[in-house]
Amino acid sequence: MPFLHDLKIAVRSLARARALWITVALTLALGIGANAAIFSIVRAVLLAPLANRDENRLLYVRQSAPGIGQTNTTFSVPEIQDMNHNLKTIKELGTFSESDFSVIGLGTPREIHGGVVDGNYFEVMGLRPVLGRLLTPADDGPNAPGAVVLTYRFWRNGMHSDPNVLGKTVRLESCCGARSATIVGVLEPSVPYPVETEIIANVVTSPHHLSATMVTGREHRMTEVFARLNSGATLEAARAELSTVYAGMTAAHPETYKPVDHYQIAVTRMHDQINSRANTILWVLFAASGLLFVIACSNVANLVLARTVRRETELAVRSALGASTAALRRSLLAESIVLCGSGAVAALILAVPMVTVLGHYAQRFSVRAEGLTLDFTLVWIGIALALIAAVFLAFVPRLPSADPSRGISLSGAGTRVTGSSSRRLRIFAITQITASFLLLAGAGALLRTLMVLEQTRPPFDTSHVLAINLPTMNYGRTPEQVRDFYRDVTQRVATIPGVEHVSTGFSVPWRDSQGQDITLTFAMEGAARQNATDDLRAKFRTNSPGYFDTLGVPLIAGRDFRDTDKDGSERVVIISQSVAQKLFPGQDPLNREMRWTDPVVKFIGISQEPRRVVGVVPDIDDENIIPEPGITIYQPSDQEGWQSRLFIRAKGDPYALVPIITRTIHDMSAEQPVERASTLADIRAEVLTPDRLNAIVFGGFAAVALSISIVGVAGVLAFSVSGRTREFGIRMALGAQPRSILTGVLSEGLVIASIGVGAGMLVGLVFARALSRFTTQVQLPGILSFIAAAVVILAAATIASAIPAARAAKVNPVEALRSE
Repeated sequence: MPFLHDLKIAVRSLARARALWITVALTLALGIGANAAIFSIVRAVLLAPLANRDENRLLYVRQSAPGIGQTNTTFSVPEIQDMNHNLKTIKELGTFSESDFSVIGLGTPREIHGGVVDGNYFEVMGLRPVLGRLLTPADDGPNAPGAVVLTYRFWRNGMHSDPNVLGKTVRLESCCGARSATIVGVLEPSVPYPVETEIIANVVTSPHHLSATMVTGREHRMTEVFARLNSGATLEAARAELSTVYAGMTAAHPETYKPVDHYQIAVTRMHDQINSRANTILWVLFAASGLLFVIACSNVANLVLARTVRRETELAVRSALGASTAALRRSLLAESIVLCGSGAVAALILAVPMVTVLGHYAQRFSVRAEGLTLDFTLVWIGIALALIAAVFLAFVPRLPSADPSRGISLSGAGTRVTGSSSRRLRIFAITQITASFLLLAGAGALLRTLMVLEQTRPPFDTSHVLAINLPTMNYGRTPEQVRDFYRDVTQRVATIPGVEHVSTGFSVPWRDSQGQDITLTFAMEGAARQNATDDLRAKFRTNSPGYFDTLGVPLIAGRDFRDTDKDGSERVVIISQSVAQKLFPGQDPLNREMRWTDPVVKFIGISQEPRRVVGVVPDIDDENIIPEPGITIYQPSDQEGWQSRLFIRAKGDPYALVPIITRTIHDMSAEQPVERASTLADIRAEVLTPDRLNAIVFGGFAAVALSISIVGVAGVLAFSVSGRTREFGIRMALGAQPRSILTGVLSEGLVIASIGVGAGMLVGLVFARALSRFTTQVQLPGILSFIAAAVVILAAATIASAIPAARAAKVNPVEALRSE
C-alpha cells in the first residue's frame, strides 16, 4: 500500500532528525498525559456517581449563623424534631454526630473516629452492607442494645477483612462514659461525610446523647442532618418547605435565634456538598492542564511547520520530478502521524504514574481520590486529537505549484521564509508564551502564599514540644479518679530523663479542630457589653498547671494555674492579652470576676459559677498558621475535666522519648490508648502540606510550560535566522556590525515574548475578575505575581534568543553571497 510505504519513509526521515522526533513526542506526551491524568481525577472525584442509592434525592441540610462567624452550627435535637414535623417534600431525615471513641476489644486499645447515628441514617443515605446488617429504627431508644457498624476501609485495613468480626462485643469509651456494643455489620465502600469514620454506632453507645441536656437543649448543637426527597419532589420545593418551617421555628424562639446572629438554613444535594472542597481546586488544575495542552500543541505545530518550510526546496524538486499534490500531502501526513502517534504512545506511558502522583495530591481535598486509576476515555480522546493534529499539520503548509506566484519555485537555493509561514510560527509562539504566563502567575501566587505561611512563626515552641493523644477512659472510674490518673501521668512522665516540662490540655494546636471550634459568650466584671446588649465570645480552652511553661509561653501578668486549683476550690481563669486590651485598656484585669453566660455551658458540664482572673498570657492562636489576635479564656482542667492531650517539652529529640512514655503510661493502665505522638512542628508541617502540594503541582506545570515555550521561541528564531542568512550576509557585506545583527535577533525574541506577556496579563485579569465572582477558595494572582511571571518569561526569552542571535552574528558574508 502506498501509505505504508510513506510511513516507512517517514520513519527513516525522522530517524535522521531524532532531536525533532524526541522533542515532539515528549511535548505531546506531557500535554496529553497531564490532561488524561487530571481528567481521570476530575471524573472520579467530581463527576462519578456516589455509591448511595438514588443520590439525586439525597440532600444535606446545614444551619449557619454568620453573625457569630459560624458557617455550620450543626443542629440540636429539639431543632431536628421541629423541622421533621409534617414535611411533605422530605421522606425522612437522618442524623449523624461526630464522636471519637476509645475501642476496647479489637486488639490493642485505640482511639478511633466514629459517628453516632439514628436508625433512619443508613436508609436516608441509601447505603447497603457488604456483611451483616446496618442500623435501623429498631436500634433507637435508650433501652436498645449497643450496635456498631464498621466502615469498609476500617474493616479491610484494620480488621484485615475478617468475616468473623460480626457478633464481637466491644467496649466504647467516650467523654461521658463507657458502653458495650456488638458489631452487627460492615458498610459498603462509600464516601465518608461529614468526617471520615471507622465505626458508626447507635445512639445508646454514647451516654452524652442520652442525657437530658442533649435531648432538651435547643442550643446544644452537635448533629448533622441529611434528608431524602419524596418521590416526585424537587430540590427547590424542599428548600422552600424547609425554609418556611425554619422561619417558623426561629420566630417561636427569639431568645435563641437573635437577629444579630443571622441564623439561616441551606439545603444542597449531597453530591455537590461532598465535592464542595475539591470542586474549585480540581477544576483550576484541569484548566492548568488545558493550558499545558495548548502550549504543547502550539509547540508541536511550530516544530512541524518549521520543518516543513525548510523542506520547501525538497518538495519543489519532487514536484518537478512528477510527484502529485496528493502524493506530497500523503508523505507529509505520514510524517505527522509518526510524530503525533509517538507522542500519543508516550502519553499513555506517562499518564499512569501521573495519575498516581496527582491522585495522592487530590486526596488532600477529597477522599474519593483514593485508589484512582487512569481513565482511558481521555487517553483515546487525546490520541484522536493527536491524529487530527497530524492531519491539520499535514495540510497547513503550502505545496509547490506550477504557478510560481501561488507556490514554491526552484529559483534560488535554500529555504526562503514567506510572510505567512513566519506569521504562523510567531502566532504559535505567542500562544505558548500567553499560556505559560498564566501558569507562572498562578504558581507565583501559590508560592508567595506558601512563603508567607512558612516564614510565619507561632508564638510558642514547636520543635521540642511533643503532643500525645491520651483519651479519657471512664470505665470503672469516678471523675475524681480520672483526674488523679492524669495527675499521676504528668508526675511520672516528668521524672523520665530528657523531659523538661509536662502538662495536659484539651486540644492539640492545628490538629483538634473539633475542640478548637468551641466558643462561648462571657461577661466580665467592670467591662462593657458588646453593642450594650450582647456578651463577647471567647475561645474556650482547658489545661493543667505548667501548660504555658511547656509551650514556652511567658505570663504577662499574674500567675499560672496551681495544683490547688481543683474541684471544690475557688474557680479561676487565665485570659489572653486580647481580652485584657479589649475590655480593660490601661487597667489591671487581675482579680476581676468572670462568668460564662452562654446557655450551652449547662449542656457540656461547665459550671456557671463566677471565676477570678489570676493571670494574663500572650495571644496563642492554635487554629491558624498565620496567628491572629484571639480572645481566649483558659480554665484549669482539674476544675472542669476536659483533658485528653499530653504535652511534653523535651531537652533533646522528643521522638526518642515516645517508647518510654508509652511504657510508663501502660504500666499505669494497660487499656489506655497512647496515640498520635508528634511534635507541634510536624503537626504544623502537616497542616501546610496542601499549600506545599499546590505550589509544587502548579509550579511543576508552570516549569514544564515555560520550558516548552522557550523551546518554541528559540525554534522560531532559529528558523528565522536560517531563512535570513542571505539577508544577514548582505547587510554585513554592506558594513553592518555583528552587534547590530545580534541585537536585532534578540529584540525579535523579546517582542514575541512581550506580546505573549501582554496578552497573558489581559486574559489573566479578565479571568481573575470572573473567578472572584464565583469563589473565594482560590488565591488569585496579584500584581506582584504578574510582574514576577513577566520578568521570568522575558529573561527566559532573552536566554532562548541568545543562541540563534549568536549564530546570526557569526554569518560569513562571503559564504552567504556565494550561495546567492
